[in-house]
Amino acid sequence: MNASRYSASRQKSCDQCSISKAKCDRQTPCARCAKRGLSCAYPTATPGHAESPRSQVQEDSVYGSEFGTRLSFRSPRHEPLPAIRADDLADTCPEFSHLDLLCPINVEDISNRWLNPYIPGPEQTIKSYPVVVTNYIWRILNSYAASASRGRGVPPFIHPAQMKDQKASLPLNTCLSLIRISEHPLPGTENAAALVLQREMESIAAAREIYDDMALLAAYQAYLMYALVLFFRLSQGSSAFFRQAMMNLQELACSTSRRGLVCATDQHHARPKWEEWIVTESKRRTLYVMYLFDSVLSSQENLPTFLGTELRGLPAPANKLLWQAQGRSEWEKEYNVFLTEWTKQYLTIDELWPLPPGLNDAEIAERRDRANRWLENMDEFGTMLFAVTSCTHG
Repeated sequence: MNASRYSASRQKSCDQCSISKAKCDRQTPCARCAKRGLSCAYPTATPGHAESPRSQVQEDSVYGSEFGTRLSFRSPRHEPLPAIRADDLADTCPEFSHLDLLCPINVEDISNRWLNPYIPGPEQTIKSYPVVVTNYIWRILNSYAASASRGRGVPPFIHPAQMKDQKASLPLNTCLSLIRISEHPLPGTENAAALVLQREMESIAAAREIYDDMALLAAYQAYLMYALVLFFRLSQGSSAFFRQAMMNLQELACSTSRRGLVCATDQHHARPKWEEWIVTESKRRTLYVMYLFDSVLSSQENLPTFLGTELRGLPAPANKLLWQAQGRSEWEKEYNVFLTEWTKQYLTIDELWPLPPGLNDAEIAERRDRANRWLENMDEFGTMLFAVTSCTHG
């Protein structure tokens, strides 16, 4: 009996995506396999029909209807898959559970920040950005919105390892897909595109009480991305919805910060879990971006901008070797080096602010030396933050 005409596999995805029933972009390697460090292979047709050894895969056959030619090919459903060791999975796949985190600041001040221009507190200090610095911040934040809306990766306040937890990163994955509608909106459709994003933002705000720790972080970052896209790509900054959205954003920031902004091991100058570091570093970076965005909005509305004194004592952004480490073992190696270089407390964000009164020459020199050491291995995010603070405060 002739072989069925359907015996030829019509599989177009790579083997790994086919087995996982995941979407494959059919590149070589595909984005999914590249992100997970997996071997990316596609089913191949073999001319001729020589018998394969037993250790190889079975051959399937079909006959061409026009010439009766017999075609032989290797069936992908029998392809041997490369073995993935448990150690390899543990090295590249973080496990975001049982994290030991602390919150060293009063997070309620974050949620109430929108009140500062109207009812400034006694400890609030007005921060006057030069026009050139405001323009610089505007262009940097605009680049985050533009790059993400064009599918060019995640901004530097979202750690790539966060995206490996499909369930926890769902708000972010949804966001990075939806904001693509802002890339080339047709004339007159900007409001319709904005409405789609606004509805998703409303869903996030309504569900914030039921998110677990990782989903809440992803929801906070997604909400910030939606706000950036609405403001910079869809010109929605003056709408009544947007003003309420910024209040919701600060509530989300408060909620996720309350669940921990630093690793508990920081108190003992010890190395934390990779996952703990990823979460706290991502939270703080997202906070710093939100505060920069808040300053842009205040400038647009001719409102005063205030120093984020409620963030005093939080660590400044970490160096690029830690942030860009490709796996657990590489990160642990770099963190051990980091601990030897910073035997005292790591640089805090307020050390980039104006010098406090009363410092003597030796203390000023030490403070500048610490900032210089911090800059040595900094990535573009930390460099951007230093440029803003240095040009503003000197």
